[in-house]
Parts: sequence; structure tokens; C-alpha cells
Amino acid sequence: MRPEPLVKMLNEIARFFEDAQSGDAAFEIAQHLKRFWTPAMREGLLGHWRAAGPASGLTPLAARALACLESMPGKAR
Repeated sequence: MRPEPLVKMLNEIARFFEDAQSGDAAFEIAQHLKRFWTPAMREGLLGHWRAAGPASGLTPLAARALACLESMPGKAR
């Protein structure tokens, strides 16, 4: 799967959670990804983020959410 559509979707989710201003937005986004995205989508986006770093196209909040997701047990399942 190409990373561009995933980056776009994650940035849109991050904007929604940022506007909601509830609790720890990065953690809530990571929970959303774990619940609703397939393992292939999560791993594809994590791989893109690891390889591209700051050039990934992700907003700062979206990148923090991926860092949070990466630290979760069973992130790929």
C-alpha cells in the first residue's frame, strides 16, 4: 500500500483529535489506529514514518501518535 493515502488519513484524524482537545490526543489517536486500522495499514505507515522521519508528511501530532502506537504491545495485531 502506498503511504500517501495513509498519511493523509492520519493527518485528518490528528486534526480532528487536536480540535477536540481531549486528554492525551496522541494516545487517543494511537488507540484509534489500533482499533480501526488493519495491521497492514499500521505497519505500512509505521515503516514509512521510520524511513522518512521528518520528511514523512505527517503533522507533529500524527508523528507523536505513531511513536505512541509503536510503544504499545501488539501494535501490529
